[in-house]
Amino acid sequence: MGLGDGSGGQERAERVQTFQFGPLQGLGGALPHSASLQGRLPGLRVKYVLLVWLGIFVGSWMVYLHYSSYSELCRGHVCQVVICDQYRKGIISGSICRDLCELHKVEWRTCLSSAPGQQVYSGLWQDKEVTIKCGIEEALNSKARSEAAPRRELVLFDKPTRGTSIKEFREMTLSFLKANLGDLPSLPALVGQVLLMADFNKDSRVSLAEAKSVWALLQRNEFLLLLSLQEKEHASRLLGCCGDLYLTEGAPRGSWPAALPPLLRPLLPPALHRALQQWFGPAWPWRAKIAIGLLEFVEDLFHGSYGTFYMCETTLANVGHTATYDFKMADLQQVAPEAAVRRFLQGRHCEQSADCTYGRDCRAPCDRLMRQCKGDLIQPNLAKVCELLRDYLLPGAPADLREELGKQLRTCTTLSGLASQVEAHHSLVLSHLKTLLWKKISNTKYS
Repeated sequence: MGLGDGSGGQERAERVQTFQFGPLQGLGGALPHSASLQGRLPGLRVKYVLLVWLGIFVGSWMVYLHYSSYSELCRGHVCQVVICDQYRKGIISGSICRDLCELHKVEWRTCLSSAPGQQVYSGLWQDKEVTIKCGIEEALNSKARSEAAPRRELVLFDKPTRGTSIKEFREMTLSFLKANLGDLPSLPALVGQVLLMADFNKDSRVSLAEAKSVWALLQRNEFLLLLSLQEKEHASRLLGCCGDLYLTEGAPRGSWPAALPPLLRPLLPPALHRALQQWFGPAWPWRAKIAIGLLEFVEDLFHGSYGTFYMCETTLANVGHTATYDFKMADLQQVAPEAAVRRFLQGRHCEQSADCTYGRDCRAPCDRLMRQCKGDLIQPNLAKVCELLRDYLLPGAPADLREELGKQLRTCTTLSGLASQVEAHHSLVLSHLKTLLWKKISNTKYS
C-alpha cells in the first residue's frame, strides 16, 4: 500500500508538474514569435515614415512645379508694365493705350496662356468681355534684372526708324506681306487697311510711334491672320491695341477638355478627351451645327482673298462656339500662311517625314534620295478636320445617319495634299459633308 501510495503520489506529482510546465513550455514557444514582432516594429515604423516623407516630398515637388510653371505661363503684370513703360516714353501708341495705362479701364481676369512667350488673359473693357494678348519673349528670363524688361523696345520696336516717309513705310509693309502671304493682287488693299489701322488717333497721319506699333503687331502671326480674316465670321474681331498688345472679342466657348487649365490638358489621354467630349459636350445636333461652321472655316482658309492658310494644330481645344453654337476658331496661333510654310520647308534637310513638320501637324514628305523636304503637305486642312470630326460627330449620331456619315468622313480623311487633288475633289467632298449634316438639322430648332 505504501509503495502503491507512493507511486500514485509520484504520478500525481508528475501530472501537476506536467500541468504546471505544459503551459509554460507553450508560453516559452510563443516568446520567440513575440520577440520577432517587436523586432520588426521599429523597421515597419521606419518604412511607414519613409513612405509618408516620400509622399510629402513628391506632393510638394508637384505643387512647386505647378506654381513655378504657372508663374512662367501667367505674367500679365510683366506685359502691362513693359507696354505702359514704352507708351509713357512715347515709343509706342494705340487705340487702348490710355485706357490701359492711364485710366486703368482694361481689367485683367483669368490667365489662359499655354506658352510663356504669348500671354493670353480673359478681361473686361468697356463693359465687354475681351481676350487680351501680348508677347513678352525678351522679358521672360527670370534670372534677368527686372529693369531689363523695358529694353524690349530696342528689339521689337526698332522699325521703322526716324525719318522714314509714309511712302517708304507703305512699301516696307507691302514687301513684308508679300513675303508672308505670297505675291497676291489683293495685297495693296490689305496695306491700305494696315495704314488705316495705324492711324490710332484718327488725325489722318501716321506718327512714328503709331508706325512702330502696327509694325510690331504685324510680326504677331495671329494678328496678321485676324487682319486677313476680318471679313470672315468664324474669326474673332479685333477691338483695339497698344504697341503689340491687342484685344479681341471674348474667348469663344470651347469643348470640355479645352475648359481645363492649360497645364492639365496635356495630361489627359486622347481616349479620355473623347469620352469627356461625349459626356459634357453639346447635344449632337448642336455639334453638327458647329461642325458645319468648322467646314465653312476650312473653305475660308482655302484660296481666300489673301491666299491659302494651313491649320497646323488640329485639336478639339481650337473648336470654339458662340452662345448660339455658331463655330468660332478659338486660337489662330497655329494657322499659318501657305507662303510661310513653303518657305520653311523649301530645301530643308530631312531623313524622314517627321523632319518636315511645321507647327504640330503640317507635315510634308521627305525625298529620301535628295534628303530634302517636298513642298506639298501630306494631309490638307480638310483631311485633318475630318479626322477630328470622326471623334466629334460619330458618338451619339442618329442611327439613320451614322453609317453614311462614317463613310463620308473616312473618304475625307484619305484626301492628300497634292495640288492635283486639291481643287475639285476637296470642294466636292466638303460640299457633300455640309449637305448631309445640314439636311439632318434644317427645319429644326437647331438650325
